[in-house]
Formats: sequence, C-alpha cells, structure tokens
Amino acid sequence: IGVGLVGFGLFFILFGVLLYFDSVLLAFGNILFLSGLVFIIGFWRTFTFFFQRPKLKGTSFFFGGVLIVLMRWPLLGMLLEGYGFVTLFRSFFPVAFGFLGSLANIPVLSKV
Repeated sequence: IGVGLVGFGLFFILFGVLLYFDSVLLAFGNILFLSGLVFIIGFWRTFTFFFQRPKLKGTSFFFGGVLIVLMRWPLLGMLLEGYGFVTLFRSFFPVAFGFLGSLANIPVLSKV
C-alpha cells in the first residue's frame, strides 16, 4: 500500500508540475507521498527522520512548502519543497549516484 501511495503521489506531483503548477494536483500528490512514506517505514521512524536536530532546517522548508501549496501558492511552495527535499536528503544523494554508476557494470545494461 505504501509503495503505491508514494508512486501515485509522485505521479500527481509530476502531473501537477506539467500542468503549470496545478495546486490541487500538487497538494494531492504531497498528501499521498507523505502518507505512503508513513505506510512504508512507519509513523515513528518517519517522525524521527524528519525531526532530527541537524535536519530541522530542511524539514521546516519542506513542510512549509507543503503548507504553502495547500494555501494555493504552488510555485513558491514547490520551490520551498525542493530546497527542503535537497537539504533533507543531502546525505543520500552520493549513495544513489554510486548505485546508478554501478549499473554500468551489469553486462546487459552496459551495452545499452
């Protein structure tokens, strides 16, 4: 259920951006994404991830952006959310890029 909610949330966020920052689609996507995250890793782990002391700046920007999108200012809200997302997941990006770099070592994918 959680992976489906996150997937639909990302779909609605992407669709909302493609439709010139439609605030209803963006708000619905944000709610689905956050609820899917809670279903995947649990309420307490989600709470402890977002409210760690070093990540409070990113959390405040991310949730502030969600709140501003819900108040129907989608462009400003998405900019704040984007900055908050980058600061929250700053430590995860090298791991993700390292994984993507290792995909070139797979024989079938290296030819593609």
